[in-house]
Amino acid sequence: MTRVLAAMVALGAGFCALPAHAEFIVCNQSFDVVNVAIGQVAGDGFRTDGWWTIGTNQCANVIKGQLDNRYVYAYATDVFGQPLLDGKTEMCVAPKKFTISGTGDCWQRGHIEAPFLEVDTGSAARFTLFIKPPGGS
Repeated sequence: MTRVLAAMVALGAGFCALPAHAEFIVCNQSFDVVNVAIGQVAGDGFRTDGWWTIGTNQCANVIKGQLDNRYVYAYATDVFGQPLLDGKTEMCVAPKKFTISGTGDCWQRGHIEAPFLEVDTGSAARFTLFIKPPGGS
């Protein structure tokens, strides 16, 4: 279901003194536009949100405000819908803009199951995920 890692991912954390500047940013360093969905704990379960369309050499602030969760989940596709991250955590997405509560029974609920990459933000208030082209360093 998941394809071999199509993009090298470099994770970078920058620390910020003020929670008002906390954020989770995704930067596209690949050669094409990418579409990104994010998963995170919300209340007593998980929630996924998408899509952010990020152009080449551009970034998007996908979580604004304080990072309350140590783990954030990311799913990215190229313009052909092919996954770009080597994710192992199955969560739900939809073809158009979405907010989905829960991660189970995606197909039965009319959604698509997708392999999200678990990103450990540690104790960072600000974190940046870089999506790089295959073979990029």
